[in-house]
Amino acid sequence: HVQLVESGGGSVQTGGSLRLSCAASGYTYSSACMGWIHQAPGKEREVVAAIYTGGGSAYYADSVKGRFAISPENAKNTVTLQMNSLQPGDTGMYYCAADSHCPRPGEALFTYWGQGTQVTVSS
Repeated sequence: HVQLVESGGGSVQTGGSLRLSCAASGYTYSSACMGWIHQAPGKEREVVAAIYTGGGSAYYADSVKGRFAISPENAKNTVTLQMNSLQPGDTGMYYCAADSHCPRPGEALFTYWGQGTQVTVSS
């Protein structure tokens, strides 16, 4: 079965950077849509970035454009999320998610989900 394991969360101050990684295993297809979903305390989930590993441009939420970058490392079955210029509003759980195809931009309709990694940004 498909497993997604996130790593790289932690605590930083405003303006700092973190790099999240998602290791995927158990796929039966060569390419997949990989996404990172942010859930802030008491708020709805938000897809902050998504990319199809078979090619194509990435999707970014307006709130993270210019600050976050999603990158697939296909040889390692890993997708990373480089987060720069972090702000307190970026605090929350970050989930890696995957599916055989990408949902509509911004929709968190992925079939497979990791357990999440916590990011805390202090002011």
